[in-house]
Amino acid sequence: MNTGYQYQGFWGSFWDIIWWFLWAFFFVAYLFALFAVIGDLFRDHKLNGWWKAVWIIFLIFVPFLTLLIYLIARGRGMAERSAKEAVQLQKAQDAYIKSVAGSSTASAADEIAKAKSLLDAGTITQAEYDALKAKALG
Repeated sequence: MNTGYQYQGFWGSFWDIIWWFLWAFFFVAYLFALFAVIGDLFRDHKLNGWWKAVWIIFLIFVPFLTLLIYLIARGRGMAERSAKEAVQLQKAQDAYIKSVAGSSTASAADEIAKAKSLLDAGTITQAEYDALKAKALG
């Protein structure tokens, strides 16, 4: 059977490669949007569980259309919930860093006493002691 088209392999046609990469890009972008919507559905505590189930069912059976409708109808709330979660994560991270740093809980007198003991032991110089004292006092 002669089709009149000679197959040149995967790298045979430049436009076939461009077309393949275009479809791959759209598929990955669609997956990112789909998982963002699913994550937002479960992040939204104001939405009833039945409505979440309806959205999920429609995402399974009519995925592209449902995804577009969700982004149009609930996109603003989606952005607000995402920003709110980012602020909460930043606060939690800051609190953790402060708790691990530990030195912020010591008083200025404790810091000066530690620096004085280091100076007396010969670990630091007088200039370093003066710098630590100035830092502890503010």
